[in-house]
Amino acid sequence: MPEDSIPGLHHVTSICGAPQANLDFYGGCLGQRLVKKTVNFDAPDTYHLYYGDTGGAPGSIMTFFPFVNAGPGRAGPGMASAVAYAVPPAAFDGWMEKLALEAVDFAGPVERFGQRMIVLADPDGAPVELIEREGSRGEALDGFHSVTLWEKAPEVTARLLTDHFGYAEVGSVTEGGIARLRLQAQGGGRGSILDIIRSDAPTIARSGAGTIHHVAFRAETDEVQQVWHDRLATAGFDVTPVIDRQYFNAIYFHEPGGVLFEIATDPPGFANDEPAETMGQALMLPPQYEMMRAQIERVLPELKLRPVA
Repeated sequence: MPEDSIPGLHHVTSICGAPQANLDFYGGCLGQRLVKKTVNFDAPDTYHLYYGDTGGAPGSIMTFFPFVNAGPGRAGPGMASAVAYAVPPAAFDGWMEKLALEAVDFAGPVERFGQRMIVLADPDGAPVELIEREGSRGEALDGFHSVTLWEKAPEVTARLLTDHFGYAEVGSVTEGGIARLRLQAQGGGRGSILDIIRSDAPTIARSGAGTIHHVAFRAETDEVQQVWHDRLATAGFDVTPVIDRQYFNAIYFHEPGGVLFEIATDPPGFANDEPAETMGQALMLPPQYEMMRAQIERVLPELKLRPVA
């Protein structure tokens, strides 16, 4: 992938409430692997949970800051409003049957841009879309399909994505009075789609449980990330210095509509501090908090993985 284009999503980070309910839904109901159980770098008395495919590959990673006492959030303009997982077409009916047998409510199926989709809600009420994607195989969810951004001026955000990130506009549709613009990264691989919606509903965004905190895009290497940092800074964006997140390096900036964007590196990956076979089983702490392990473990609630159906 050339350095003048972003290949797609790296991860999405959200805020949730009770961590056990979150684990039951994403690790149990959706069959995602808990690839990392660590703590919030800024609040070590709180978990930071990472879910993904078996190997924890970029483009499959959904992460959460669980705050047990967090009030409910509300998506609105200037926020990412929904995340979608890719479903192999041959497995789509099976997923509906599985959810029905587990008494998980969902809306649909309906079609969006010619692809079947259903929408369910996680324990905090966040919409989770399951959308067919050609090229996906097997029975499991195949990483991200897309993320939806809610903007007051979609054309401004679209310009950032096309002019700077190398995305292309590939379609538009109106759903229930809401205009939806679809953009896709070059290559069309996992997590390559971004949808932008605009709604005239009088909604004010509020961060809290059930809302997306930020959207992270991929940089294949540290060197590529530095190129993006310099380009964004030159274009006038207030981009942070590189921050070491232990499993990737990160830079952050707010896109013109207000959504917090991150560009994260593929390396070193989630097997950086524990064997790939046992990722997610033990509590892994950043080096600066290792001396506080006993105290942190007393505060954090115990989490139990249930077998994946």
